[in-house]
Amino acid sequence: MRKQQGFTLIELMIVVAIIGILAAIAIPSYNDYTARAQVTEAINLTSGLKTCMAESISDRGAAPTDIADCGMAGGNATTSAANVGRFVDTITCNRCGGLDVSAANPLIIQATFLNAGVAADVRGQTFAIGTADGTNWSCGLLTTPVDVSGSTTVQRKHVPGSCKP
Repeated sequence: MRKQQGFTLIELMIVVAIIGILAAIAIPSYNDYTARAQVTEAINLTSGLKTCMAESISDRGAAPTDIADCGMAGGNATTSAANVGRFVDTITCNRCGGLDVSAANPLIIQATFLNAGVAADVRGQTFAIGTADGTNWSCGLLTTPVDVSGSTTVQRKHVPGSCKP
């Protein structure tokens, strides 16, 4: 009688099928995780501007005269800074330039992602934070106290829970 060695074809096919099912579940989850991590960079960069903007609004009732006044390196204009992060291409400010900030004219800071080197789901997308008084801020898909949902194009599944309605 011969001694059996190795695996049968059916056993190998079962193992390959199990690996295929696990990969089909894991790869999309990993891609979502990667995209959420990259959105976190936009949150960190825009959140860093919040203190500077809040001080300016509190002192003068207006946004800073230049986004570079808030320490944004790479500023190429009064209202934007380029090449600011590993995944974020530009940060723009709609009311910077010394403009008044109010409920009718809220300050919205928008981060735009690079078109290359980022997750496919966030390429060229935008993430926004905003305020009308420098104290209460909205981010992502929130509509109160300031509606920034129209300035955020990142998919809902990639926006942090604190920024979802």
